[in-house]
Amino acid sequence: MHDPAAVQPRVAWIGLGSNLERPERQVRGAVEAIAAIPAVRLLAVSRRYRTAPVGGPPGQPDFCNACAAVATTRTPLSLLDALQAIEADHGRVRDVRWGPRTLDLDMLAFDDRRRAGPRLELPHPRARERAFVLVPLADIAPTLTLGSAGRVVDLLAGLDTADVRPWGAA
Repeated sequence: MHDPAAVQPRVAWIGLGSNLERPERQVRGAVEAIAAIPAVRLLAVSRRYRTAPVGGPPGQPDFCNACAAVATTRTPLSLLDALQAIEADHGRVRDVRWGPRTLDLDMLAFDDRRRAGPRLELPHPRARERAFVLVPLADIAPTLTLGSAGRVVDLLAGLDTADVRPWGAA
């Protein structure tokens, strides 16, 4: 018989972003909420970065972006459910693709698992091309491999990072 207590923790990497309602506060609050999810232990959090919006409607405010690593015994979909509940608690409304938002929590990778499904694809299919994801992720996991795309540090070397700067920088 399978003993659920014997499940080994896995590491998940999460991208955090906000550009509405005091974005830095939203991101800090999200980190606290992630740390409070049952069966989740916060391992690391990157610095916060100010980033220009990518895609979506013009005229959006800059984003505050960060990444976190957690150890968890949850399944990927169970963790996704918990992350989406945190987004909802922060007033997230999904009405405009790549539009402004109070909070966006994306699961970037879950150990070395690969998954393609309607709700979740692992590793995140666009992480490899987004400096606003890779710069903070490199703070905490520069040698993390995002599937066949390669290591974070190598992917980052091929991207323009001019629009990614520390949150407090002007």
